[in-house]
Amino acid sequence: MKKVVLNLPTFGFVVGTRAMLGAGLGLLLSDRVPADRRRQIALTLIGIGAATTVPALIAVLRGRAAAANTLAA
Repeated sequence: MKKVVLNLPTFGFVVGTRAMLGAGLGLLLSDRVPADRRRQIALTLIGIGAATTVPALIAVLRGRAAAANTLAA
């Protein structure tokens, strides 16, 4: 198992990114909100989640590198 070192704000950012994508996909599949409104909200959440995926990925990769440097020292 690989270790990742993230500070709390970065961890929250990564979790929030995944949560937005999940909530957007969940809205697309649900029937509780009217279809036109549901689609607008879902696409907005998915768009934000997708746009923030690259910075979140970079943060996780840097956290893996920090963990590797900590273990090597």
